[in-house]
Amino acid sequence: MHGAAGDHGHAEDGTGHYQHLGGTQSSNRLGIGMDSCVIPLRHGGLSLVQTTDFFYPLVEDPYMMGRIACANVLSDLYAMGITECDNMLMLLSVSQKMNEKDREKVMPLMIRGFRDAAEEGGTSVTGGQTVVNPWIIIGGVATVVCQPNEFIMPDNAIPGDVLVLTKPLGTQVAVNAHQWLDNPDKWNKVKLVVSKEDVELAYQEAMFNMAMLNRTAAGLMHTFNAHAATDITGFGILGHAQNLARQQRCDVAFVIHNLPIIAKMAAISKACGNLFGLLQGTSSETSGGLLICLPREQAARFCAEIKSPKYGEGHQAWIIGIVEKGNRTARIIDKPRIIEVTPRGAPTNHDNNHSNPSPEQQQPGLS
Repeated sequence: MHGAAGDHGHAEDGTGHYQHLGGTQSSNRLGIGMDSCVIPLRHGGLSLVQTTDFFYPLVEDPYMMGRIACANVLSDLYAMGITECDNMLMLLSVSQKMNEKDREKVMPLMIRGFRDAAEEGGTSVTGGQTVVNPWIIIGGVATVVCQPNEFIMPDNAIPGDVLVLTKPLGTQVAVNAHQWLDNPDKWNKVKLVVSKEDVELAYQEAMFNMAMLNRTAAGLMHTFNAHAATDITGFGILGHAQNLARQQRCDVAFVIHNLPIIAKMAAISKACGNLFGLLQGTSSETSGGLLICLPREQAARFCAEIKSPKYGEGHQAWIIGIVEKGNRTARIIDKPRIIEVTPRGAPTNHDNNHSNPSPEQQQPGLS
């Protein structure tokens, strides 16, 4: 399971992920890489911002898969603080192994999910390409023409900033664990640490989170003066934090203290040894949240604001670490605090979902 299509073309260590192509820093020209490419246009100080993404299905519901694919494409724009998209194209590969009846049922649902999510993002799908292939693949292209104040260049983090994450981790574990419900050999490895109901709730939560647009977070990046951001996809939280750290102008390092994880997914990951790398920060996420560098005095306000009722249900954010002086690297401390994020609909005695205003504080939790 992978995240951004842009991720697939990079070396395993993520090098080259987000390079400036020619010109000076101030030219605002970015090449293919971490999130979107930014190309200055000939006309009136405008820039073309464009991104593409595709991947294989990972949930059973075709409609939700369409929504997730669209959210994943748009997320690369949102990671730059861009809230508007002028146009989308859809890329769809139909599996030659599917019979005609299944095709006619599944494909229109995926297309509708993609279109509905695009509409929620204030844009529309005007075209694309469909091919026949051994595998189902879904993705797309998102394009917008921007003025300079509409996007936030992801290279201005400074020591003293804090790191905020806007969706919980653990989507890969949740999706795999849900598949294991029908595989006794796999299920036997984890059944002592998790119930079937826990897995079902985690899967629904993961699906809801993956399909949720990062548009609200992108808008709040401007309100609270974000210095840099990326979205969390195929390289996991640590991989994307490292890629973002590498691109900073200042000599900084990112230190992650807290890992917000869908409830019980940390226990499953531990029970499976190092299969996922969830607690090490290397577990793939699909259509994950934004990792944002914010001024310290703004971060708690950002977390409170994103959860306010005016943005609808499901938006959350956690302070997960700090930006300190360093050599453009990122790391997770030895025993990070695991924040168990309770799925919607789960019975709960207390709320574990509050943002943590002080990542340096020692707080109880799983390690």
